[in-house]
Amino acid sequence: MNIRALISSAKLVCASLIFVSLFSQAQSPASTAAHNLTLAEANKLVALPLHCVEMPYPYKTGVVLGSAADLQEPSVLHPVFYGCFDWHSAVHGYWSLVTLLRQFPDLAQADQVKAILQRNLTADKVAREVAFFSKDINASFERTYGWAWLLKLSDELQLWQDPLAKQLAANLQPLADLIAERYISFLPRLLYPVRVGEHTNTAFGLSFAYDYAVNQQHTALQQLISQRTKDYFLQDKNCPIAWEPSGYDFISPCLEQIGLMQRILPSEQFLPWLNHFMPQLANPAYTLAVGKVSDRTDGKLVHLDGLNFSRAWNLYALAKQYPQYAHLRQVADQHMAHSYPNLIGDSYEGGHWLGSFAIHALNNAKQ
Repeated sequence: MNIRALISSAKLVCASLIFVSLFSQAQSPASTAAHNLTLAEANKLVALPLHCVEMPYPYKTGVVLGSAADLQEPSVLHPVFYGCFDWHSAVHGYWSLVTLLRQFPDLAQADQVKAILQRNLTADKVAREVAFFSKDINASFERTYGWAWLLKLSDELQLWQDPLAKQLAANLQPLADLIAERYISFLPRLLYPVRVGEHTNTAFGLSFAYDYAVNQQHTALQQLISQRTKDYFLQDKNCPIAWEPSGYDFISPCLEQIGLMQRILPSEQFLPWLNHFMPQLANPAYTLAVGKVSDRTDGKLVHLDGLNFSRAWNLYALAKQYPQYAHLRQVADQHMAHSYPNLIGDSYEGGHWLGSFAIHALNNAKQ
C-alpha cells in the first residue's frame, strides 16, 4: 500500500470521529464566541491523539542514515514516539493526552489514556530513545521543534499531581536531560535566529524550553535562553506581519517572537519593546486576516490552520497579562473560530497534529 493510500485509510478512520464543535455557532471568521476548554470538549479532543499515538503508519522519519543498520521500523528507532506520522507530532500527541487528563481527571477515556501512557512511557523505551539521540549522526534530529515539545511534555508530567505522573516523569527525565543539554550546546553556536513560520523557528523553539527551565528550576538553561533571546531579538523593530502568512506557515514568526519576549522581559522593558516591534497592536481597532487552507488533504497547505492557533495562543497570552491589549482577544477568537471546526472528521494530514495546537490555544485562552 502506498503512502497516499495509507493516508486515505487513516483519513476514513479519522472521519468517523465526528463531533459537534465548540465553535459550531461561529460560522465566519468574524465570530467572537467565548472559547473554553470544558470536560465535554476535552472528551472530543482526546480522540485525536488516542487515534494516532500508537498508529505506526504512515510515518515520516526525518532520519539520517549512517549505514544500512539505521534503516529500521519507526517503532524500533523510536519505541515511544513512533506514531502520529512523525516524531514531534507523537511527542505533542502524548502532551495532549497528559494535559487533558491532568485538567480533567474524569475524562471519559481516562483509563485508555493511562493505559497508553503506562504502555509506552517506560524507562526501557525511553532509554532506547536516548540511545538514538546519543548517536553523533542524530545530534541535530528534531532541532529545535521536537526538542521544545519534548520539554513541554516533561514539564506537563512534572506539573501533574498524580502518582502515575510521578513515575512517568521519572521515566522520561533522562531524555529531557539530554534535550536540555542539546540546547545548552547549540544556542551559543546559533549566531542568527531562524525566523521562518515552520519547524525551525527559533522563537517557538525557545518558548517551551524556557517554560521548562523556569518550572523545573534549570537555572543554566533559563539563563542561556534569556541571554540568547535578547541577543537575537531585542533590537528588532517593525515586524512585517503583513508578509504573513507564507504558504506553509503553521506558526506566526512575529507573534511567536512576542510570546517569547513576553516571557523573558519584565513589563518595563517588554512594553516599550513591543511598541517598537508591532505598534499597531495597541490600536483597539486592530484586525488581522485569518490564514486560509485551500486543500485540507495537502500536508503542507493545511499548515495554515496551525498558524491560526499559533496566532491565537500568543494574542490570548498578551491580552491576559496586559489589559491594555484586551481587545486582541477578539482577534484571537476569530482565528480560533475559523480553524477549530476543521479538527475532527477532516483529514489525517491535519488531524495527527492540529489538536495539540488547538489545546494549547484553549489553555492560553483561560482568563
